[in-house]
Amino acid sequence: MEHRLTLLVRLHTDLAGPRERDDRGDVPGWVLVTVMTAGLVMVIWGVAEDQLRSMLTSALNRVR
Repeated sequence: MEHRLTLLVRLHTDLAGPRERDDRGDVPGWVLVTVMTAGLVMVIWGVAEDQLRSMLTSALNRVR
């Protein structure tokens, strides 16, 4: 009997409507995205440093 009561209470709370949202955001998710982005930049910079440097130098020389 207690199991049925628990089930009915759970069903009622689920059907009663949306719960209040917590608008604080997903801080750990944003931290992960930021750290992964920084890691990708470091890896790309390490692999293609010479090519990136020559591209930047070429672009700046064209502006002059």
